[in-house]
Amino acid sequence: MGAAALAGCAPAGKPPLPPGELLGMSHAFGHRLRDGGFPAPSETRRTGVLIVGAGISGLAAAWKLAKAGVDDFLLLEMEGEPGGNSRAGQSPVVAYPWGAHYLPLPTRESAAVRELLAELSVLHGDPAAARPRYDERFLCATPQERVYRHGLWEEGILPQRGLDAAERDQQRRFHERMDELKNARGRDGRRAFAIPMEFSSRDPEWLALDRIPFSKWLTDNGFTAPTLHWLANYATRDDYGAAHDQTSAWAGLHYFACRSGEAANAASDTVLTAPDGNAWLARGLARHAAGRILTDALAWRIEEGKSSVAVDVLHGAKTIRIEARQVIWAAPAFLLPRVWPALPGQLKAAALAGDYAPWLTANLHLADFPEERHGAPPAWDNVLYDSSGLGYVVATHQLIRRRLSGTVFTYYRTLHDVTPAEGRRLLLETPREAWAEGILGELERVHPDIRRLTTRLDIFRNGHAMRRPTPGSFFHGQREKLANFRHPRIALAHADLSGFSLFEEAQYRGVRAAERVLLSSGKGRS
Repeated sequence: MGAAALAGCAPAGKPPLPPGELLGMSHAFGHRLRDGGFPAPSETRRTGVLIVGAGISGLAAAWKLAKAGVDDFLLLEMEGEPGGNSRAGQSPVVAYPWGAHYLPLPTRESAAVRELLAELSVLHGDPAAARPRYDERFLCATPQERVYRHGLWEEGILPQRGLDAAERDQQRRFHERMDELKNARGRDGRRAFAIPMEFSSRDPEWLALDRIPFSKWLTDNGFTAPTLHWLANYATRDDYGAAHDQTSAWAGLHYFACRSGEAANAASDTVLTAPDGNAWLARGLARHAAGRILTDALAWRIEEGKSSVAVDVLHGAKTIRIEARQVIWAAPAFLLPRVWPALPGQLKAAALAGDYAPWLTANLHLADFPEERHGAPPAWDNVLYDSSGLGYVVATHQLIRRRLSGTVFTYYRTLHDVTPAEGRRLLLETPREAWAEGILGELERVHPDIRRLTTRLDIFRNGHAMRRPTPGSFFHGQREKLANFRHPRIALAHADLSGFSLFEEAQYRGVRAAERVLLSSGKGRS
């Protein structure tokens, strides 16, 4: 089912659609950058550090500055609340995610993630331990995942039922190969696939994988089984918003090989999660910026001065000019050329080179759990094999010990089967009712009574949800120019600098930008 087909029409004789809203990132606000016509500044404020963008990278920059004793900073956010792709909603029953909903067990390279988890009392003991112990309330309850295929639910993400010996053998070889890659190192001594990706090997043998699609790597290495290609395609759509034939093989392998974190009290493939997805992580970072976040604030012009940087910000109906000694740009890279007229030409080309995935999330509020098809019991992550959607996560799964009168299913869909521009057009022009019909029609194949039980269905649209890791975009394109950019007063911080949108990458880029600001002010270490 294609992106357009997902938007369906109401079947005859069906109950009316549940109420709901059509939500999403503030595209109208963002389009002001393209259209212009801003009022002249009517007020001037001053701050030491101005952070533009309060997604994970901006919040992480503020977190790092505050922990270093710097409190002279201001954080701007175009949306009505901070958190970016890690925002969440709240129903009378439970909180639920609007975007990112899990965190793999962090590796030692993800030192900042472990530091945050220790600060939040989720990681117990030494954050640098090989196998830390984690608060069991945040370890995903079992069963963690299942897949719906050929009319039955199966435990786990990779289908097993009805496969011949040859396909099972390919699955076994694939898992063995991924285990090998988790431990593989380049000739420079670095892990081939580390997270944050900046710690990965720069051995040309590994970097060459960036030139080909992930689908080609699978075929070239003898992995032709339909279930393996489905798994690869699901993984890249789920994390990157792109099909596996649209994704760099380096990025595709990174998905499987970088996830090598371990815990003393959980299996290595366990994830950390909460009813509200990753919003608890965003709140943990945001605590350090309390009282210093300005929402509904659109930065529309950056101008360098002799001793400061002036940033003009639309807030309400007026423009505020904010003069800062240092600026951290933690918003998506593609916006920077519209805001900074004096942006160096090479950096402008790099900022505009990215390709962003359009994304759709829906939250279905249910009066009760719907009827189940046969097979594996309900899980946290429920994946649909024969579907263009990615399935849904259950917000109440972590509250398994409580008796609740309802639940929320968070459904995910990437519009990878049309061009990004066409996907954004569909998000902008398709009414909520059409999206809702398509989603309910898809889920009714699995849960026949879900329409009757759904009391509310909200749609959330994100036209530029994540930078797509297309072939050649990591080590043979423009990404490195963004990551290596240095300016005496302006630092870049966003997951775009890593090439894909992951919590670990966004936090790392925010922390690194803050460290450069601290170094320039004499409060950091080289």
